Amino acid sequence: MSFLIIDLNTLNCFFFSTQGSRHMDEIRIKLVEIEKSEEINIILGQTHFIKTVEDLYEAMKNTVPAGKFAIAFCEASGACKVRSEGNDASLKKLAEKNALNIGAGHTFLIYMKDCYPLNVLNTIKNVPEVCSIYCATANPIKVVVAESDLADGTGRGILGVIDGFVPKGIENSEDLAWRKKLLRDIGYKL
Repeated sequence: MSFLIIDLNTLNCFFFSTQGSRHMDEIRIKLVEIEKSEEINIILGQTHFIKTVEDLYEAMKNTVPAGKFAIAFCEASGACKVRSEGNDASLKKLAEKNALNIGAGHTFLIYMKDCYPLNVLNTIKNVPEVCSIYCATANPIKVVVAESDLADGTGRGILGVIDGFVPKGIENSEDLAWRKKLLRDIGYKL
């Protein structure tokens, strides 16, 4: 039999199993807010190899040559460094800072302006070492992170994201007209 105990003050979770060894594993749940301004879009994803940062740079540059972007990647073994590339120094600093704050192994953050996730998402998903995408957004975002002690240190993983706000209602005919006009005004529909 297994039990889950949650400390509601700290959100720490303790797992206890009556099977096998009688010890408790602690998982700490954290919310990490992504720092960015409104005009910046991000892509947050999971990958698996150190060359990711260079491959993602090439994917971005080949897809949106005039776009400004930066990529930060969290190594999960070895030196465990945040590796980064980009063509905009301020975006690179933000990507590095936020990747370090998330601190989850094998995750990456792409910060971009003058281009949109819509322009690059399929290219990013087709980079061979990219495993999954958690979100692609310009909204305010928080990342739900689990942290636990491993044999030689601490590990972190992303449980999910909080992307933007809750719905305020169901689209009506005025909202539909606004949406259709917006898509045509910005050139995404004829």
